[in-house]
Amino acid sequence: MATFTNPTKVVTGNVVFSYLNCWDPKAAQPGATPKYSVSLLIKKSDTKTVDKINAAIQAAYEEGQSKLKGNSKSVPALNLIKTPLRDGDIERPDDENYAGCYFINCNSATAPGVVDIDRNPILERSEMYSGVIGRASINLYAYNVNGNRGIAAGLNNLQKIADGTSYICPVLRYQELHWDNSTFVSLKTPYFKPLLHETYRCFVSISQAFCSPAWRTGDG
Repeated sequence: MATFTNPTKVVTGNVVFSYLNCWDPKAAQPGATPKYSVSLLIKKSDTKTVDKINAAIQAAYEEGQSKLKGNSKSVPALNLIKTPLRDGDIERPDDENYAGCYFINCNSATAPGVVDIDRNPILERSEMYSGVIGRASINLYAYNVNGNRGIAAGLNNLQKIADGTSYICPVLRYQELHWDNSTFVSLKTPYFKPLLHETYRCFVSISQAFCSPAWRTGDG
């Protein structure tokens, strides 16, 4: 029996999870539906993932002809509507984390599955943060809201492959937090290192309330 393949579904190669919000849904703006979300940073050299996403965008466009047409006389051309795969070098020229990458913002009203490299559920929240390297299962779909038409990406599941550089806003990363060498407690002591780690994690959790794709870009 032939296996059905959903042409609008994509499982990525290894990407970086940015603006990761996989535990608690958050509203992009007051009154909006709270959603789980992530921005996937995809190296431009990963042509396999890029090609799969572009093919899924095309499939979503074709499947969504009726929705995209709406009350209009015709369906707008794909290049005239908003699509989710964006160029980091063009749209984030001042952010080195987006250099040489495409990015795609994905969200869902329901919690995504979150697993480790062996596909075991991840229960410890600190294991998932902005900067983690992983794979994502996403689906592309057409939308038409008050005449605002386009293709968007839904979030299905996330798989952590490896730890990465931990950061919240891409411009603020762990290795960029510097202390003077004269600090009276050495950062190398066994006592202080766990304290530094927990202090940073606390800063991360607080900062997540203020750094989101919507906050930085105005995207829904």
